[in-house]
Amino acid sequence: MLAGAQAQPLQQTLARMDQSSAAFRGMTSKIRRVSYTAVINENNIDSGTMFLKRARPRDLRMLVELTEPDPKSVAFQGRKLEIYFPKIKTVQEYDVGKNRSLLEQFLLLGFGSSGRELAANYALKALGSESVSGEKTTRLELTPKSAAVLEQLKKVELWISDSGGYPVQQKFYLPGGDYMLVTYSELKLNPEMADSAVKLKLPRGVKREFPQK
Repeated sequence: MLAGAQAQPLQQTLARMDQSSAAFRGMTSKIRRVSYTAVINENNIDSGTMFLKRARPRDLRMLVELTEPDPKSVAFQGRKLEIYFPKIKTVQEYDVGKNRSLLEQFLLLGFGSSGRELAANYALKALGSESVSGEKTTRLELTPKSAAVLEQLKKVELWISDSGGYPVQQKFYLPGGDYMLVTYSELKLNPEMADSAVKLKLPRGVKREFPQK
């Protein structure tokens, strides 16, 4: 059982997430991503823009356009994951297959995922109130209940907006001491978004590779 002092902010935050997820159709945001590699004690930082669209419950589409320091675009829809490297005019295409539901779970972690879904898949703990980029948030710790997920993801921390019920920041703790910290800014929920907004913008003459084959 959760202690009473911790249970109240946790339940209030999950209730806000339930409200937000019920209406979730998509989002756009600027993102800043810090990828930490423990074995060499090094941070890699990149930034860009993220677009998410959920037309139907099982129809998630995503486009991330990273602009700094090295341009790269990542698109996801259905079973297909595409990574575009503009400097070498090459697209790498992957079939995510059986990992699709796991990938969607990570992409939607806090965006469109309800408090009930989080409680079903993770052991939850409220870590208190924090301000991120001037926005008041409640920080949650999520530990996967699935042994298969635990092999790839040790735990997650979410900083959930107290006003909107969506993540302002996410931290993914990976095996070996690595982690990835993603911070969102200028976030817009449920904007009008054409299907083309979540597709790669490719010039002519792009080479397509299939690394799995």
